[in-house]
Amino acid sequence: MRYLLGLLLILLVAAGGAYVVAGRAAGPTIDIGKPEKFVGTSTPLDVVVGAPGSKLSVFEIHLEQNGKTVPLFSLANPAGSDLKQDGPDKLRVTRDVGKQGVPELQSGAARIVVHAARPVLYGIRQAASTATKDVQVRLERPKVAVISTHHYINLGGSEMVVYRATPPDIQSGVMVGDLEYPGYPGTGATVEGVKIADPAIRVAFFALRFDQDLNTPVKVFARDEAGNTARADFDYRTFPKPFKKSRIDLEDKLLDRVVPAILAGTTEVKPDGDMLAKFLVINGELRRKNNEKIASFAKQTAPEMLWRGVVFHAFGNNAVESAFADQRTYLYKGKEVDQQVHLGFDLASFTGTPIVAANRGKVLFADELGIYGNCVIIDHGMGVQSLYGHLSSIEVKVGDMVEKAQQIGRSGMTGMAGGDHLHFTMLVNGHMVNPVEWWDPHWIEDRILRKLKAAGAGS
Repeated sequence: MRYLLGLLLILLVAAGGAYVVAGRAAGPTIDIGKPEKFVGTSTPLDVVVGAPGSKLSVFEIHLEQNGKTVPLFSLANPAGSDLKQDGPDKLRVTRDVGKQGVPELQSGAARIVVHAARPVLYGIRQAASTATKDVQVRLERPKVAVISTHHYINLGGSEMVVYRATPPDIQSGVMVGDLEYPGYPGTGATVEGVKIADPAIRVAFFALRFDQDLNTPVKVFARDEAGNTARADFDYRTFPKPFKKSRIDLEDKLLDRVVPAILAGTTEVKPDGDMLAKFLVINGELRRKNNEKIASFAKQTAPEMLWRGVVFHAFGNNAVESAFADQRTYLYKGKEVDQQVHLGFDLASFTGTPIVAANRGKVLFADELGIYGNCVIIDHGMGVQSLYGHLSSIEVKVGDMVEKAQQIGRSGMTGMAGGDHLHFTMLVNGHMVNPVEWWDPHWIEDRILRKLKAAGAGS
């Protein structure tokens, strides 16, 4: 009898301990990935719940707003949601949690609540977890309207549009095909004493790239963090621009000079083979990587106009050796071996010509850059930048503010240069554009000054 009582006591203690262990067992992990902050007309919900073996007894999601609870998902009623295994121990639920998916939604604060539980102690007890995320519901679309007039875009060239966008915390700009050009506060554009005071006015520089079709659609866009979007069409005309075609004979003397020098200054490509094979990798793959790096500096642009005097320095004392978008065919011993497009102006003068900044701005890059040799990139603000390549020496450093016509280095033949010259180009949001327009006072007056003056007078 005493033996039975002792055994019963042991079982009771063990059971009690098991209940304690079960009570302390961790509940499922819950990760509410989306939405992040805002919910709009159509917004994805993404919730991942983790539990050993993905065994869940409870998995529910609902939305709380204005004292009401709206069911979004449950294991018992998964309709309208996509439930799938996301690894050996995780379940993922996705669905639309915006106004289209949840008609009861209203503008204002809301909360997403997730409950999950898993069985422990052979299903006798449940280990539960709850996670919440506060979001802001924004159902009103942004508003955007173009206020500038008469926009003319040359193939390979630039343009500027002035528009009004609200509310103030939205993203906006210009879409040219699938390429996006951000807009900047108009209050940062001051010319000839005219200042734009209206905080809703935005200014966006954009381009029609040399390789885009003349019929590429152009529109102003606006979107908020909730995913609500708006667009505005505006009057514009595009014009063809004939680009030159040239043939370049590659000589062993040139290859022996430029190939080893370029490869010594980069780790981005490590080509094998003879000098010609290495040159082709440099002219293709390294050129592409160099241009990607150049484009990345667009993210560092100032949100206001840094340049002064508006018209950019035209380097008038230099002879043009190669124009913008020159389509080059490379030949070796009479055989065509490569084709590339030259996106800049090659300007030659005497050896070691002083090279000056085209306009006021901030130096973003001053170093060796592959095919461009010693290179300087200057930011002029609002996505507009200038590039100076093949320099023999650099006389500025990253972070320097330089003035228009201030010397920044001397011309040279570093990088892929057949002789001493300056490779110069302008960039709009990282895309290389024809510099000729920026040298033309009539173009500057019509494309930029006229619109900013009108916007300043109107505000």
